[in-house]
Amino acid sequence: MLEHCTPWPEDFAKLYCEKGYWTDITLSEMLESTIRKHGSKESLVYEEQRITYRELGEKVDRLAAHFLECGLKPLDRVVFQLPNIPEFVYCFMALVKIGVIPVMALAAHRQHEIKHFIKGAGAVGYFIPGVYRKFDYTEMAEEIKAENSQLKCVFVAGETKSDQISLAKLLETPAGNQSPDYLSKFLPDPSEVALMLLSGGTTGLSKLIPRTHNDYVYNSIQCGKVSGFNEKTVLLAILPLAHNYNLACPGILATYAHGGKVVIAPGIDPESIFPLVEREKVTIIPAAVPLISNWLNSPIPDQYNLTSLQVIQNGGAMLAPELRKRIKEKYKCTTQEVFGTAEGLLNLTRLDDEEYLILNSSGAPISPHDEIKVVDDVGNEVPDGEKGELICRGPYTIRGYYNNPEANAKSFTPDGFYRTGDVVRKRNGYLFTEGRIKDLINRGGEKISCEEVENLILQYPKVQNVCLVAMPDEVYGERACAWIIPKVGEKITFEEVIGFLKEQNIAKFKLPERIEVVDEFPLSPAGKILRRTLRKQIAAIIEKERHAKIGICLKNPIPVSPWM
Repeated sequence: MLEHCTPWPEDFAKLYCEKGYWTDITLSEMLESTIRKHGSKESLVYEEQRITYRELGEKVDRLAAHFLECGLKPLDRVVFQLPNIPEFVYCFMALVKIGVIPVMALAAHRQHEIKHFIKGAGAVGYFIPGVYRKFDYTEMAEEIKAENSQLKCVFVAGETKSDQISLAKLLETPAGNQSPDYLSKFLPDPSEVALMLLSGGTTGLSKLIPRTHNDYVYNSIQCGKVSGFNEKTVLLAILPLAHNYNLACPGILATYAHGGKVVIAPGIDPESIFPLVEREKVTIIPAAVPLISNWLNSPIPDQYNLTSLQVIQNGGAMLAPELRKRIKEKYKCTTQEVFGTAEGLLNLTRLDDEEYLILNSSGAPISPHDEIKVVDDVGNEVPDGEKGELICRGPYTIRGYYNNPEANAKSFTPDGFYRTGDVVRKRNGYLFTEGRIKDLINRGGEKISCEEVENLILQYPKVQNVCLVAMPDEVYGERACAWIIPKVGEKITFEEVIGFLKEQNIAKFKLPERIEVVDEFPLSPAGKILRRTLRKQIAAIIEKERHAKIGICLKNPIPVSPWM
């Protein structure tokens, strides 16, 4: 396995192979199996482009050969920041085919995060769009490349600058050698790392999560089975494909494993979504709380024939039971809750579960060999129905982060259980989420590390101290509120704090959306800031404003999408 990764213990690896969870095929071989069965069937639709499985395979092979010619080689790492476009699929599958490891960044990430990923992974390549949502990634790439001598290649889906490599030209130009026999020489071992996902980053910038071909193939196939996927499945991809949820939980990889079709939506608004549901006869939509809330309050869906729609999934943050009920009533389909971590464990409600579980639970583990425990503060397992932290291990849950022994010591028990930080109750094998024990804000499914943003705000000369906490929000579930103590004699405005943070080039979804300026923080007897008290205080302020009929006054003047 790649150096600085923690493998599964031998006895566990042997068990997972014997049970058939690990089938010793790569992600590329999983796709190729479907191509052989369904070559002429449509695999991908984006705007006017319609790509068959056979055409998909040809594009993947061409790019794989070109990437080798460009100097990429097995076990190289590349930062992968392509948005939801067909090139995402072509490039991702081409990279994993030749054993190059993509680090799955989001389109919203900027210099602050990308530099961290490149350094942390030792990346030699960087994949970007040209200009996307009015932001020029090629300029950012030039700046980053100038500061990182090991970064050799920048691949661009769009207009290029200087020595950047055009993906469009690679797709148009036959490669020197893209024969199956030649490419098979670079096929990775299924036990090797296939890709790296990003952690929620509760203690600062995101940690790198190494997922192997064996565990991620199983993750994809098994999650697809639980979600009822087959060759008639038509999945509408709306949320970022780089997210674990949309990539393989069940996402596009499960769709391809089961011979279905992926339709990539050009936008997240109802006007973009529901005409596609009617035209492409979409059967399943992986969604999130803000999207679902928006759809349920829009008249647009009523204008289209949605009878093909069988399932609307929700992931990232728990969907309220009332909204689940409204989905069933309005769209005449099933809602399916998807609760899990990029580190591994996935819990889904079953499509045939009793109504109480579908409307209220966060699902049950997808694998018979998912080991889950709910433990108290000292690690003792609590009885069913009692609240505690969820810890887990299994055939697709990692045993350690990439090259991060300090984080591993904190996040994994000595016997290999991953500490999720989620507070849950377990009843008859099903989980019911209660919140988080870590300092993490869940803004519509995007996780914001309080420590990361606090460290940046503390660099502002007028700030003496800061504490970032979640405040309740009807649409996103949570948004970030920064409680700030200014230095003596200083006055601080919301606009200047946001302006300073923007200069640090962080993702927009991480920006605080309200500040509260105070003289002191509530402290525990040990001198620690009582975050819980600050959360209660801001919740009370917002509730008071709501009752005063002035609404929740979010002070961020910039409309921010968590999927920017």
